Amino acid sequence: MQFSASSFRSIVRASGVYDLLVTAPFATPWTFALAHSQLSAINQALGGAALPAFAPFHVLFACLLGSVVLVWSALRIADPQQRFGRYDGAARLLFGTWMAWALNATGAPLLWLFIVPELAWGVVQCWPVRKPGQGRGWRMA
Repeated sequence: MQFSASSFRSIVRASGVYDLLVTAPFATPWTFALAHSQLSAINQALGGAALPAFAPFHVLFACLLGSVVLVWSALRIADPQQRFGRYDGAARLLFGTWMAWALNATGAPLLWLFIVPELAWGVVQCWPVRKPGQGRGWRMA
């Protein structure tokens, strides 16, 4: 199975919208403080421990990451090119790997809520796209 070029563009745009919604709370220290308390409560509701407190240095890195992902999201929403989807797919597979590492290190069940969509978006954005004029076959080339 292969995606059509227009379907793939829709996937790239949708992944940008998803990132915009999920990452916006990580963009400022004030929104991150609210997100951190909510994520801690969710982790506890799933049977995990409260998340550790973040010092300003940790918040800085969370907000830097959030800001970069917001800009990357805006680019994919405004211009959902296939190559952007490929780069995003690779980044998501890397992010998913580091999240799996953190899950192994902490056992925090909250991480599953991020790992599953991250890997799913990564796989779907690495999926083959039909070239114009190509049939709808199952060929993976």
